[in-house]
Amino acid sequence: MKNEQVIPQVNIQEYFREVVASALANQKKEADEETVFYVVNLLAYFIRSERLFIDTEEGAMLQPLAQIYAEAVEASSTEAQSRSLQRLGDVALLIAGVFSDSLNRKLVDVDYYIAMGGSAYGHLADLIKDSFRGKALGGIFSELSQKFGDFVEVLGEVSERAHLTSSSDVMRLYEVWLRTGSKRAEARLRRLGIDPIPGLLCQH
Repeated sequence: MKNEQVIPQVNIQEYFREVVASALANQKKEADEETVFYVVNLLAYFIRSERLFIDTEEGAMLQPLAQIYAEAVEASSTEAQSRSLQRLGDVALLIAGVFSDSLNRKLVDVDYYIAMGGSAYGHLADLIKDSFRGKALGGIFSELSQKFGDFVEVLGEVSERAHLTSSSDVMRLYEVWLRTGSKRAEARLRRLGIDPIPGLLCQH
């Protein structure tokens, strides 16, 4: 029997634009249009997993942030350094926002990715500020640096809507809240009937 169900073609950038805008509005967060456009393109670009992972003798692997940072420090040119810093920020934002569950039981956690990613974007903005590229993108990287945690929250909601990650691990969700003070994680915990204790935040 012929399947009559028709799956429409979806413009992936348009889809991400809509869900990112919706998440920003839902969380009452503001961002420049150019920065939102950058984040939307980032999501669309990394929809192909081979762009996120690197090939090694053991197979495709996610490059550690420390290794990307080392490449930036050891870069022989400003252009090479800026590329490494941009990738560091991009990868950190994507993992912390979209795939934070993958950090469960890892040696580093989401707060490490937030710190590394925010710092990378900040250094990048400073590095290119006097260049033509800096005039075009400097403001975007500055805002991503300053609001990195906010964008992690936004991408977390995007991830949930797109079913890119599981939210079933309540202890993991509580751990993220403890480490970052995430309002979104707190709201999700409350919807699950769990009342986060604010005093625990200062013990971390």
